[in-house]
Amino acid sequence: MSTFLPLFVKLVDRKSMTVSSICEAEEALLGQWPNKEAAAYRNACRLIAEAKDGSCSPAVAFAAFKAAAIDQRLLQPAKTESRPRHIGQRAINHRDDEPPSPSIK
Repeated sequence: MSTFLPLFVKLVDRKSMTVSSICEAEEALLGQWPNKEAAAYRNACRLIAEAKDGSCSPAVAFAAFKAAAIDQRLLQPAKTESRPRHIGQRAINHRDDEPPSPSIK
């Protein structure tokens, strides 16, 4: 199955999951959701099943899963590296092949 950019979801039972494939999306859908009768949830379940049997594009099914997670407020912000922001900004503002800026007095 195709691999997608990871989504981070936190289910009702506080179980956190990283979902980046159709199989992982199916596993997440089997977990505890606030409303398994919601249209977006049922649509995601249907499309994930269709993607697994080859009658639906995996990308369409994964998008439906993401929409269901957003609809039920389960999608979490993407995890980021734990380095200070100024280090990343310095790397953007400074190149090794440039001389340092003259200081202003």
